[in-house]
Amino acid sequence: MGNLQTAESKKWLGSDLKKTRITLSTWWNKYGIGYMFLLPFLILFLIFTVVPVVVALGTSFTNYNMLQAPRWVGINNYKLLLTDDDVFIIAIKNTFTFALISGPAGYMASFFAAWVINQLKFRKGFALAFYAPSITSGVAMSIVWLYFFSSDRYGFINNILINLGIINEPILWNMDTKTIMPVVIFISVWMSMGTGFLVFLAGLQNVPRELYEAGAMDGIKSRFQELWFLTLPLMKPQLLFGAINSIVGSIGVFDIAVSVAGIPSPNYAAHTIVAHLYDYAFIRFQMGYASGIAVILFVITFLLGRICLKVFSSKDIY
Repeated sequence: MGNLQTAESKKWLGSDLKKTRITLSTWWNKYGIGYMFLLPFLILFLIFTVVPVVVALGTSFTNYNMLQAPRWVGINNYKLLLTDDDVFIIAIKNTFTFALISGPAGYMASFFAAWVINQLKFRKGFALAFYAPSITSGVAMSIVWLYFFSSDRYGFINNILINLGIINEPILWNMDTKTIMPVVIFISVWMSMGTGFLVFLAGLQNVPRELYEAGAMDGIKSRFQELWFLTLPLMKPQLLFGAINSIVGSIGVFDIAVSVAGIPSPNYAAHTIVAHLYDYAFIRFQMGYASGIAVILFVITFLLGRICLKVFSSKDIY
């Protein structure tokens, strides 16, 4: 009896192993090649994204100044950030003010520019001219804009306003706390339109022309009706990418603000979260505290990205 049960067990075990091998073979034939192509990206993503986030999270619970060994302090860095660091609260306010204005403004301006240029005959030339400034670094373009917003009477805008008799004294564009943030927002919006513009233009060009012809037969009479009822529903993947790109760019603003207003800016008027992180990481060398700032910045960006996924969710995206 025992021998019979052992034989039946071996038979069932062999059958299960055979089914498992068939299943693995089927999975490999169907998905294996795709995952092999993804493997280099996954390795790089693990090394340059996942590992730094984990290290920053661990470092944020320590007191580490790069000269001595890290010392565990628990959540003390986060307590100081959220309760005692008044400059960090100012940086959060400035960052969200900047993001709420420059993010949507750059997003809508990029889409509108792409939509208009897509209607033109020589769209390739206009697209190249529109995108070209974005190839240049933010620091370099900020220096160009500093000539326009120079705080002396020789600055381009001040010179025009004085010659027209609109003002008698030059406006301190990058020194006055009331004008620093508007100047940074203006330059950032202009600089941020390039990548989103290309994505939106590609999405617009991929919409089938037959769809517009069918829409015209169904009663769509204007360009704006085409845009609302036909174009936008088919562009959700591009709209999602543009939204996330706009969020990351606006929340992570740093180089333009520092180039225009310096670090720290006058009365912290253009001090952002990334500028605060840079201050503690590379000027004060308080890496534990800076890691806490980085973790909070990561959480904010991640949550805003999830909101965008919900807003632009579509079966075509997943």
